Amino acid sequence: VVLAQQERAARWALDRPATRAERRGDGWVITGAKIVVPAGDEADAFVVPARIAGADGERAGIGLFVVEAGATAITPYPTQDGARAADLRFDAAPAALIAEDGLERLEHAVDIALAGIAAEGVGLMDRLLAMTVEYLNTRRQFGVPIASFQALRHRVADAKMQLELARSMSYYATLKLGAPAAERRRAVAQARVQLGQAMRFVGQQCIQMHGGIGVTDEYAGSHYFKRLTVLELAFGDTLHHLGEVAARMEDTAGVFV
Repeated sequence: VVLAQQERAARWALDRPATRAERRGDGWVITGAKIVVPAGDEADAFVVPARIAGADGERAGIGLFVVEAGATAITPYPTQDGARAADLRFDAAPAALIAEDGLERLEHAVDIALAGIAAEGVGLMDRLLAMTVEYLNTRRQFGVPIASFQALRHRVADAKMQLELARSMSYYATLKLGAPAAERRRAVAQARVQLGQAMRFVGQQCIQMHGGIGVTDEYAGSHYFKRLTVLELAFGDTLHHLGEVAARMEDTAGVFV
């Protein structure tokens, strides 16, 4: 069973699903579409947020439903990191209700996923940076290992700094998963901003220090880089989460008289 929450028009806002659910007889039916559903062509069923009542942006009236794969039009495709995803279309698809007011549950689940992504990203960056240092110590130019070049040593130091900042914020996000919702959401968004910046920076720096070999399919580093690129967009890109942080700091930021 796979979560299918993302929609094209809503981007990553969880309170703006265009997908609608309505009662029909003793059950429910769902009409709408979801995009970039991980492993969507392999799942048996989907957890689908859909609006039952209210307008876009209202927190109330968003239900969670389970929809069987057989009741869904599925368009599969490969993703950049070699995994699979799919777009889904529901046309009065029969659905089983999980919760009629499910936004808080959905937000909690997404925060757990974001903390998991942060931990995965740290692991990927850690391994990619170690591979890069090994390569710099092995590759020779002008008769010496290129790891002796000062410019490359500085770039490694910058990448290591970003990695350690990301590691700390990953721990922070995980430790805050049990906090009250407002505190948890802000902490996870803050961590996700740092992780997004670090994943892009470390990935790009390591590939550039490798040169051409870094982007070949035969080299593991290229696959780490592609996975980091996909993770930087999962459940909201860095700019989206920066907006989330800003929105949650409005009450405490600035000068008060």
